[in-house]
Amino acid sequence: MEKKLKVAALCNGTVIDHIPSDKLFKVVSILHLEESLNQITLANNLESAKIGSKGIVKISDRAFAEDETNKIALIAPNAKINIIRDFQVVEKRPLNLPEEIREIVQCANPNCITNHQPVTTRFHVINNDGEVMLKCHYCEREVRRDEVKIK
Repeated sequence: MEKKLKVAALCNGTVIDHIPSDKLFKVVSILHLEESLNQITLANNLESAKIGSKGIVKISDRAFAEDETNKIALIAPNAKINIIRDFQVVEKRPLNLPEEIREIVQCANPNCITNHQPVTTRFHVINNDGEVMLKCHYCEREVRRDEVKIK
């Protein structure tokens, strides 16, 4: 049986693969792709041997900075980033959580200044024996990665 691509090949740009289906649109939001003028292909609920159901994002003629793609590690730590040139993968970029996350996470503390004033949210990433926690820079409230609310 011939294997067919479900999503067209990309000449130049970035492919974000192996995104859990329920996280695809959060990745789109984190990277502000709704504002992009580049050609973007989104596919969701594709079959995946590794995770059952996956999403994929293809962005033409755009390479993200490492700090941008590392934000994806917050919600889709096993996603894969591939940089494409002339239809070939030229770089496979691992995801690493940055030491600090700004702007994309909302503080869970209703009394935090970030929920009442025009202050950029800022969280420090803490790794406690494999469990990732985020600690608000302002009120010091800690939240587990799986409880994070994306703005």
